[in-house]
Amino acid sequence: MSLNRRNFLRTGLVGAAATAVGTSWAGCTSAPASQSSAETTKSKAELKLSFQEGIAPGKDLNEKFDLFEKLGIVGFEPGGRGLADRVGEIKDALKGRNIKVSAICAGFQGFMLAEDEAVRNQCRDTMQEIITAAGELESTGVIIVPAFNHQTPAMPHTQETRDFLCKWFDELGTFAAQHGTTVIFEPLNRKEAFYLRQVADAASICRDINNPGVRCMGDFWHMTWEETCDMGAFLSAGEYLQHVHIASRKRRSMPSEDGEADNYITGFKGLKMLGYDKYVSFECGCQGDRNVVVPAAVELLRKQWEEA
Repeated sequence: MSLNRRNFLRTGLVGAAATAVGTSWAGCTSAPASQSSAETTKSKAELKLSFQEGIAPGKDLNEKFDLFEKLGIVGFEPGGRGLADRVGEIKDALKGRNIKVSAICAGFQGFMLAEDEAVRNQCRDTMQEIITAAGELESTGVIIVPAFNHQTPAMPHTQETRDFLCKWFDELGTFAAQHGTTVIFEPLNRKEAFYLRQVADAASICRDINNPGVRCMGDFWHMTWEETCDMGAFLSAGEYLQHVHIASRKRRSMPSEDGEADNYITGFKGLKMLGYDKYVSFECGCQGDRNVVVPAAVELLRKQWEEA
């Protein structure tokens, strides 16, 4: 068969595309291999909504949890600061309710990519305190960011820094696994963090560490600015995806408050393809009356999940 230059290029591109697709699916251990298994995986997916503490109105946890139950919210994401002193309070408030602690949102001191060893040790020690409390609460994990832009002086963005990060997190992940929980990398947008901005970057670190106590997450707000495709971002995480944050896509307010911009269907399709059954948690502000806006946000997400 004769093969001119144009046909050669076309054949090469098709082959490369097929290889790339095969590679991406191979990296997603829960990705379906056939239509039948795809439907099975998709059927395992569940939209389990979670609220951070400030999302629902109410003067205390009991009032907030009453609204959780009214709206069908099954996850609670508390902050990590002072969590050890609140374990009893949270357990008592959750008794008899169909609500569980989802992830723990940060709360540590120091930062892990600090040049100063004392600052790094402060991060490790406070993270271990939060992880211990997270284990008592049967949380899915403790969210951590390697370094925010305002945290200086920080290690340079080099291979040596990444190697250090892997070693540091392997040890912390082992500690987390011993307490029945995980540590969760959160990628941020470039305005907030110079290091770790895409879900695939976080997932690649998880793969290199290969520790069941180390996982990652995606945040629709940060993904708006850093990802080319919500679905692709989630699929790149595969089995390592442990948590998801959600907010409106222009002002980081309640989903639905930014109108047509608040479209999560593509991302939800990716979650369904993974059979994702962990939490999608609200991390956002609110422009209007929470008693009106919060139920509207929940309704929007359930509608878009069904459309996905």
